[in-house]
Amino acid sequence: MATKTSAKGAAEPQDDPAGPLDMSALTTVVGYPLRRAQLAVFDDFNRRFAALKLTPAQFSALALIGANPGRKQSEIAGALGIQRPNFVAMMDELERRGLAQRLRTPTDRRSRALALTAAGEALVARARRLQAQQEREIEKLVGHDRRELLIAGLTRLADLGT
Repeated sequence: MATKTSAKGAAEPQDDPAGPLDMSALTTVVGYPLRRAQLAVFDDFNRRFAALKLTPAQFSALALIGANPGRKQSEIAGALGIQRPNFVAMMDELERRGLAQRLRTPTDRRSRALALTAAGEALVARARRLQAQQEREIEKLVGHDRRELLIAGLTRLADLGT
């Protein structure tokens, strides 16, 4: 049963809720459609990547490690915005699966450099093909120019909290 506001400002039940919900309090602010879009993209990602058994965070880590072999674990975690304990646990899992490895660095015995294994490189290559398919689907929905604008706008929004 829906409610309406009385003359005194109190909520009263409505017998006949007419029409769809008024979502304008949410759809006119950036955060709500942004979060809904993020959920939709991640749901699509999870469906596409299920056979690879990769989460978005794992794919991001593997892609960044592959593009930056030999970089420190703290650099990769920082670039991805993943807290150190969470990144350590994720690296433990990626190492257990034989996809990435931690290597001693010659200059700092306490830090570890990250690299993909041959299996990790092969998996990232497969994942990139799936990612490219997803990006093509997104581009079909919003168009090439809007996709580029969306990426630029989201990149700027990421600086909001800094």
